[in-house]
Amino acid sequence: MDPLDIMTNINKVIPYYQAIFSADRQTIIGYEVLGRIQVDKDIVHSLGSFFQDETVPDEYRLEVEMVIINKVLASYTKGKKDFLLFINQNAHLLLLDQGEALLELFLSYVPNGLKLDNIVLELEEHVYKGDIEHMQNLINYYRTYGIQFAVSNIGESGTNLDRIGRLSPNIIKVDLQILRLSYEIGPQQDVLFSLAVLSRKIGATLLYENIEASFQLQYAWRHGGRYYQGFYLHAPGPEFLPMDYAKVKLMEKFRHFIRYEKRKLEAIQLLTEMLQGKVQHLLGKFEIREDLDLWLHHIGKAFSDISFRIYICDENGFQLSSNLVKIEGNWKMQPEYKMNNWSWRPYFLEYVMKMRLERKGLLSDVYSDIESGETVRTFSYPINHEQYVYIDLAYDFLYEKEDLL
Repeated sequence: MDPLDIMTNINKVIPYYQAIFSADRQTIIGYEVLGRIQVDKDIVHSLGSFFQDETVPDEYRLEVEMVIINKVLASYTKGKKDFLLFINQNAHLLLLDQGEALLELFLSYVPNGLKLDNIVLELEEHVYKGDIEHMQNLINYYRTYGIQFAVSNIGESGTNLDRIGRLSPNIIKVDLQILRLSYEIGPQQDVLFSLAVLSRKIGATLLYENIEASFQLQYAWRHGGRYYQGFYLHAPGPEFLPMDYAKVKLMEKFRHFIRYEKRKLEAIQLLTEMLQGKVQHLLGKFEIREDLDLWLHHIGKAFSDISFRIYICDENGFQLSSNLVKIEGNWKMQPEYKMNNWSWRPYFLEYVMKMRLERKGLLSDVYSDIESGETVRTFSYPINHEQYVYIDLAYDFLYEKEDLL
């Protein structure tokens, strides 16, 4: 709609609400407030483009925003509600008066029962181009009143993790639109995994938004999501819902996810035990001598159908053997890899310590191999007190087993 049409019909501007659900109790913990305008009795238009259009005068956007928030707070306090309210804010507009007008509006509703710690202001970090310290100062100022902050629309490859870390939001909203199709999951896994790690490091809660399918909900559940939002669970509407609106659906889905995850864990355990038994048998059959490459040749035959690379390192990560690599179906030695050091790899030394203490092998998580780019797992085993064998499992083998990917 034309901005002038919106301003001349500002009395028709209304809030819509999209529910946010908790993994803990499978109930609604809050709502994101969305701007709408009632064009006709049965026609409602979104105001998203109006708020995002930088050609629209700031005072127009601020005025419409205040109308919406006023209506939200009036309804919220009149109904004596106690859930979270997620309110989108444009950082540039908020900083025009250092957030004073919005804060005064919130404070005016405190006598009516508004708890300021139930307010969550959503900021789009990647949209804000100003000095990050200005935003930090504003956030810290609001926090003295108990107001919480969420950083939203995260999930694109351009996400600035350092800036997010500096803002230290209470909630990180991860956009799952990048997982619209199942084949898109692979290329984006690393970005989303990094966000999950960051949230844990800074003590932020992960909220996955734009969930439109069951597999996206499963992804969010598997990757540390405490809160969920999207059309798959609830389409925005003008009314608040019963707290247990989607409880049955979520409980059913969680049971399915748990069964699937248990099956994967059982498959991983069985594979680990099989590989361990196989290596132990070969250690008894072929004694380790100074010529480690010769020993690798012996065991390579036993792993020909499941592995594409095998090598031996010491406890500090220095490679003691050549790489035994399968090329066009045949094992080849690559001596140039001798004395390369792999201790810089994530979890390398941690796994070595575990193997040394527990005297058993370990199967890695799924990861992308640096050289081949394929999705792989690595089985590592302590062949003695100083040497550890690493067996990289081929993607084709993992794919055939299904539960191993």
